[in-house]
Order: sequence, then structure tokens, then C-alpha cells
Amino acid sequence: MTTSSHSNNSHTHESQPRGFQLQDALFIGFCATLLVALKSILRLRLGLSGHSMLLMSFFYLICYCTVARIGAITACGAMAGAVAAVIGVGKGGPFLFIKFLAPAIAMELTLIIVQSLLTLRWRLIVVAVVGSIAWSAKGLLEDLLVGMSWQVALVRFGTKVAAGGLFAAIGALLVIPVMKRLKAHDLLYRNSKLDQEF
Repeated sequence: MTTSSHSNNSHTHESQPRGFQLQDALFIGFCATLLVALKSILRLRLGLSGHSMLLMSFFYLICYCTVARIGAITACGAMAGAVAAVIGVGKGGPFLFIKFLAPAIAMELTLIIVQSLLTLRWRLIVVAVVGSIAWSAKGLLEDLLVGMSWQVALVRFGTKVAAGGLFAAIGALLVIPVMKRLKAHDLLYRNSKLDQEF
């Protein structure tokens, strides 16, 4: 009787939603710092608009899949934006923090809507593409603030969304094999619905 009661209590405890733990914060901080460091070191000058979304979508979604909790992407975006603003990575001045945070918030909100509607692969792709739209919106705002006409600004916005969406989708697809490798080494949280999808 005592053993059965203990088993039921243990099962109830495992099914309760986890709060952020120390290892969650450390992992999110690591991903945010690595994202900014790679952007600073590599300086991806591919001559293609939107290539920044590859790294951004990859690290944001890695945070979500590993921590397995809503809020991880926004936390990573906020940390990355703060680090980038402090060390001055990239261009954008006061918009630098928003450049990292806006896609993270957009991805988080989209994730809340689609997490029970799509399979994991399509969920990651859709969330990443929405993040690229938010990332492109920052450029649209900058263009309008410098006096560019709506027609030209919208054309540039559409180009950035298309290119950014492509790179974001690639970044999202790279997440799955990485997460499978992490799961194989027992580095994912067990007993979570997300863990069972890998």
C-alpha cells in the first residue's frame, strides 16, 4: 500500500510542469553567448540577405527543445540581445537588442499556438519562418525611418522575408539531428512530451 502510494506520488510529481532550473539558465545563457560569439567571429558575409536567421533560429530552437519549456526562446533572445548590445556586435545601434529579441518573442508566441497542431518538424519550420518575418520587420522600420518610400521598403521587406525564411528553415531542420544526438547521450529531460517526439 505504501509502495503504491509512493509510486503514484512520484508519477504525479513527474507530470507536473517544471520551472526553470539552474541548468536551464546556464544552457540558455550558453546558447545566447555562443550565438553572439559566432556572429561576431564568423561575420557571415555571404552576400545574401537573411543569413543571420540560420544561426538565430538554430540556437533559439535548440533552447526550446532542450529546456522543453515555454519562455526559453524569449530568454535566449533577451540574453543574446543584451550581450550583443554590450559588445556592439553587428550594426543597428539601439535596434540591436530588438534585432535579437523581436524574432524570439514572435517565435515563442507562434509556438504557443501551433505546438499541439503540427508535428515537431513542421512546428520548428513554421516557428522559424515566423521569426524571420519579425526579424525582417526591424529592417522595414529602419527603412521607413530614414525616409524610404513605402513601395521600395515593402519590396526590400519581401526580399528579406523570403531569404530569411529559407535560412531560418534550414536552421530549424538542423535542430532535429542535433537533438537526436543529445537524446542518444541522455542529455534531454525525460518524461516530457517534447522528449518523446525525438
